[in-house]
Amino acid sequence: MENNLKPGERLDELHRNGYYIIQNAEKFCFGMDAVLLSGFAAVKKGERALDLGTGTGIIPILLEAKTDGEHFTGLEIQLESADMAARSVAYNHLEAKIDIITGDIKDASKRFGASSFDVITTNPPYMIGNHGQSSDNQAKAIARHEVLCTLDDILRESVKLLKPKGRFYMVHRPFRLAEIMSKMLSYGLEPKRMKLVYPFVDKEPNMVLIEGLKGGNSRLTVEKPLIVYKEQGVYTDEIYDIYGY
Repeated sequence: MENNLKPGERLDELHRNGYYIIQNAEKFCFGMDAVLLSGFAAVKKGERALDLGTGTGIIPILLEAKTDGEHFTGLEIQLESADMAARSVAYNHLEAKIDIITGDIKDASKRFGASSFDVITTNPPYMIGNHGQSSDNQAKAIARHEVLCTLDDILRESVKLLKPKGRFYMVHRPFRLAEIMSKMLSYGLEPKRMKLVYPFVDKEPNMVLIEGLKGGNSRLTVEKPLIVYKEQGVYTDEIYDIYGY
């Protein structure tokens, strides 16, 4: 596979089941948010999961390694990312367990059909309008900003795609939490579980992990916070466990 890497690509170890992933730093590489989401999401035995905006396929690959799910699908609109994801799946010999589909999130329910999945995961673009710094790199801009899909697109399609009582898992930014909760409720996704992620114990949270239940009753559990660093450059034990080090 090393000889089949395209210019600018590299092969990174995932520290799970001996799996590797193909990435290109000039385009977009997965971050800690994707890894934390893979540790927060639950895919049970016999269940089928869909990852919306899968990028290079990190979440389906990690979920296959960490859970007893029956099958995983990654949907990605960017051709280069989808190609890297498909080659990573092949490199890890996971073709029977993971499908990578090139397509638009906005058309996902038409593509797969209603009530097709037990679980949906997503690590969506966080920024809207002028929030954050726009990137001159189109691939990175699409991953970070709501250029090709919005939070509404993701929630609308997820509700259609999920089976009754299906579960929705998302990582996002706390500054949009009020909007996220309000829109989840309006689309029929009841927030059931939430975990805030703090870079250091004395800093503000910079990520939030959320589980929603299609057609669920009103009851939200706020889990204990996740602290990333004990000190500068040193992860907490929980982070090491999630990464598999």
